[in-house]
Amino acid sequence: MVFSLTTRCFWIVTLLVLLNAVPGRAQEAARITLSGTVRGAHGETLPGASVAVPALATGTAADSVGHYRLSLPAGRVQLVVTSIGYRTITRDLNLTKSQRLSFDLEENNQELGEVLVTGSVSLEQKLKTTQMGVEHLNIREAKLLPALFGEVDILKTLQLKPGVQSGGEGTSGLFVRGGSSDQNLVLLDNTVVYNPNHLFGLFSVFNSDAVQSVDLYKSGFPAQFGGRLSSVVDVKLREGDRQKYVATGGIGLISSRGTLEGPINKGKGSFIVSGRRTYFDIFTRALNKRNEGKEDYSPIPDYYFYDLNAKANYTLGEKDQLFLTGYLGRDIFGFSSTGGFNFSFQWGNTLGALRWNHVFSPKLFVNTTASVSDYKYSLVNKLDQFSFTLGSRITDYTGRTDFEYTPDDRHQVKFGATATQHTFGVGRLDANSGDGRVNFGSDVNYYGLDGAVYASDNYKATDKLQLEGGLRLTGFRSGDNQYGGLEPRAAARYSLNEKTSFKLNYALMYQYVHLVTNSGATLPTDIWYPSRLRVKPQRSQQVSGGGSFLLFGGKYLLTNELYYKWGQNQVDFRDGAQLFANPDLDAEFIFGKSWAYGNEIYLEKKTGRTTGWIGYTLAWSWRNFQPQNGTNGVNNGRDFHPNYDRRHNLTVVVMHQLNPRLSLTASFIYTSGNLTTLPLGRFGVQDIPGSSVGIDPRPVPIYPDRNSYRLIPYHRLDLGAVYKVGTRRNNDLTLSIYNAYNRRNAYFVFFDTVRDKATNRTTGFAAKQVSLFPVIPSLTYNFRF
Repeated sequence: MVFSLTTRCFWIVTLLVLLNAVPGRAQEAARITLSGTVRGAHGETLPGASVAVPALATGTAADSVGHYRLSLPAGRVQLVVTSIGYRTITRDLNLTKSQRLSFDLEENNQELGEVLVTGSVSLEQKLKTTQMGVEHLNIREAKLLPALFGEVDILKTLQLKPGVQSGGEGTSGLFVRGGSSDQNLVLLDNTVVYNPNHLFGLFSVFNSDAVQSVDLYKSGFPAQFGGRLSSVVDVKLREGDRQKYVATGGIGLISSRGTLEGPINKGKGSFIVSGRRTYFDIFTRALNKRNEGKEDYSPIPDYYFYDLNAKANYTLGEKDQLFLTGYLGRDIFGFSSTGGFNFSFQWGNTLGALRWNHVFSPKLFVNTTASVSDYKYSLVNKLDQFSFTLGSRITDYTGRTDFEYTPDDRHQVKFGATATQHTFGVGRLDANSGDGRVNFGSDVNYYGLDGAVYASDNYKATDKLQLEGGLRLTGFRSGDNQYGGLEPRAAARYSLNEKTSFKLNYALMYQYVHLVTNSGATLPTDIWYPSRLRVKPQRSQQVSGGGSFLLFGGKYLLTNELYYKWGQNQVDFRDGAQLFANPDLDAEFIFGKSWAYGNEIYLEKKTGRTTGWIGYTLAWSWRNFQPQNGTNGVNNGRDFHPNYDRRHNLTVVVMHQLNPRLSLTASFIYTSGNLTTLPLGRFGVQDIPGSSVGIDPRPVPIYPDRNSYRLIPYHRLDLGAVYKVGTRRNNDLTLSIYNAYNRRNAYFVFFDTVRDKATNRTTGFAAKQVSLFPVIPSLTYNFRF
């Protein structure tokens, strides 16, 4: 009912917009619409590039895919196209009719721009946009920063932004404004990535050589995004060089990578293929072989991961273009012993997307995408002839269409629809023996249909006031269970003057799929589960406001944002929950509410020899689960902080170009320690099996409320240097020093038993801290030819 009604409304609106956009109508007579795409010399689109007519004091900035639109009076004008790090293009035009005009900018290697945030959104554009809580990251910026093991990671770079917490030492998990890890929508070219991590969360699945840019939305979510509560991580892949064949790559401490890109029918299309692989397993296998046959030697498990990115685009004509994206990534962990025990664990994502871009007129264009996303894991144990297999997966088939319509200079309208067919394999269990005496299994699957229609309008009411309103109608069905809701979005920006603006926004979000996990970090064995029966959709609302200020002649941007977010139907699990291959998993859930609030201060500089940012967040996160489902809830219904709640978070990032060949970088992080639950004390119980009866009673721990103890503060300094080599400076050596002053940060705490040497009685317990990473230097050679 909901889907049929909204579909009719959507196509009625589409028809009206199409009719209104037909060229030749009276309103086009007075103004000429100029539109197109701004690209770099290697075919990369340039979001944030400026397209302006200085004589008329008018201009615009290219959007996230490099597309621009400008409304101008008929006649002769001088058009200027600029982007940081690229040569400026000036064109004299005689405008007589609306037209598309695209530009290819050449790199300016003589300027300092080669180490700046090329193609990123400028500080002035950040000041003028209505959106709040948005972080734009260009991959060139990420490649300059120090990295663990020399492996550039865009998700770790996002952790350096205010309002974003990591899941733990060295991990790439994101916890945004008090939300859990499953409340982040991660997209790769508009396709959902369900597990964005390699190596149990130490690295993300995104190969830096294949990524063009990343946008992180912490609030002010555009209406085209939905399905998660806390954030949207929108990753765009590069499109490849349209003019020549180029090979790039890098050889690092733990991995190597290679990329090939070039034209398809020169000038009309391009492709890019990028691969990466670690080689832990090469060293462990050599070490195992060397020690084979030695007494008491325990073989080291094999582990490696690889991923492959591919993208192609082709211009079919003046108004049509096709894009094809593919991703394949796998983590493989294996162990075998001479005793006949074998263990293997594999997990990974497979993605594919086909996008068609069609331009109806300079005022209206559409992107239509068909995509598939598949995430699965498989765990296999084998001892002699007995084998045990456990696995899970989620598969999505998605179709979406997104229209953008710009009727005049004051309105930018976006509308569209999306539908997804989900298959949830929440637990596949199989056990058998070679002689057939043991043979049983279980396979639990659910299905879901997810759909939404949306519309938004970015309206320039006056030169000082800009408003954006959006509405998203969503629905979800799993079996006989149906859910739906309206998600309003609203934002406003008021410019006090050219250097100061104030912003306010509100968003409501629904989440229909949930991550079944009993840990603070995302693990490969976590299970995605649909809303059904007792498991209702999660719901969240957020309001935020703040000011933006351009300082010192526009070289610095200072922002201060305050937010408050509250949610219902938050998911947790009762004590002792059985999560694997459970046909009645609904009975394991408990539900509660959450709220979070904080203040984020951010100072950024993008131009000059020295660039970077300083961010500080003061924040609180809370959760509450009342007694229910035959349980006492959590803490008997008392409020508590989740383990990723951090009161203080300070980051300082500095990038300095010492000379045209050498760039120096540094990043410093200070956060409050993680929350955990530790016993307050212990009492002895006699005559317990396993204890020394009558001599040493078994100690039983006494636990306080959940997450009532905070570990020591976390802080770390990373240093880096990038030195360009070769006559054309296409190659470089990158030195990274992780944890430069060797801070022993707490990863977790355990208790060791203290015994009297004479009597062997237990006399107490000593807390011991486990630290994960000491100082780690790494050197990477990056090449391009």
